[in-house]
Amino acid sequence: MKLDTVTVRLLDETGNVTEPHIVPRVTRSDAVWRLMLEPEQYRVTRTHGTERAFCGLFHDNHQSGLYACVGCGLPLFRSKAKFDSGTGWPSFFEPFAPENLGLTRDTSHYMVRTEVHCVRCDGHLGHVFEDGPAPTGLRYCINSDALTFHARPRPTPRTEKVLFGAGCFWGVEEAFRQVQGVTATRAGYAGGHTRNPTYEAVCAHGTGHAEVVEVDYDPARVRFDQLLEVFWKLTPPSRAPAQPIGDDDQYRSIIFCFTPEQETAARASAARLEPAQGGGRLGLEISVAPVFHPAEEHHQHYYQKLGIKDGCAR
Repeated sequence: MKLDTVTVRLLDETGNVTEPHIVPRVTRSDAVWRLMLEPEQYRVTRTHGTERAFCGLFHDNHQSGLYACVGCGLPLFRSKAKFDSGTGWPSFFEPFAPENLGLTRDTSHYMVRTEVHCVRCDGHLGHVFEDGPAPTGLRYCINSDALTFHARPRPTPRTEKVLFGAGCFWGVEEAFRQVQGVTATRAGYAGGHTRNPTYEAVCAHGTGHAEVVEVDYDPARVRFDQLLEVFWKLTPPSRAPAQPIGDDDQYRSIIFCFTPEQETAARASAARLEPAQGGGRLGLEISVAPVFHPAEEHHQHYYQKLGIKDGCAR
């Protein structure tokens, strides 16, 4: 029986590997995986498929950066460990961190091979062989459709994005809209298992979606940890449940991240608050950003339309 948590290493804001973190295992229904992933990504990662040689997005990618799991955002490989194996699939001689990969004996197709999977979400990645270059002598042969790529250094000028869930999205959007350095906000739904959710369907608790706000921000003007401070004011630890609430609750507390650094910062921020709760869990969901569905137009900038600020009519 698999444990509910796994031990992994993440990426800090300086680009270094962190100490081991114990994080929840990512488990999703088949319906959610199909909603989150493109058809070929789903086929490869959830059904142990293989993409055609020389056809993947990253087999000939020479940019500097980080390759992460397409299913849960866990850092898997650095570009400096990538080499041209001539096989037509992205190949690496070492992982970002050994803890982040799981290995399984694969006897399919009348062969005995070692399958590689993401240790956090069990997504199939590819196989590892003992015919790679020095210093490891290993060749991690990985499907492009199992990966997402974060370029380093990032192009400038730029904005970044994060999704926050902290109750009714009307007030959450207004709070972040007023933050200097936030360039855009949109109310919407995320984290569920249906396509094209509506406000009425979400309120009926049949979609699994939460009310969230998409926040675009300029990191040169506002740091991510400053946005986290706003989030905690909206979701103070004293109001967080002792255990995570059901995934059918539209008002659950969420930080959906778009980069590995955001996830590391969010988990560190939550960990600093845990001692105040006697070591208890904050009931907070931190995960790679799923599909975001913008809410209906009349929900956008709702407080601004009504002339409400800080809960009072202007």
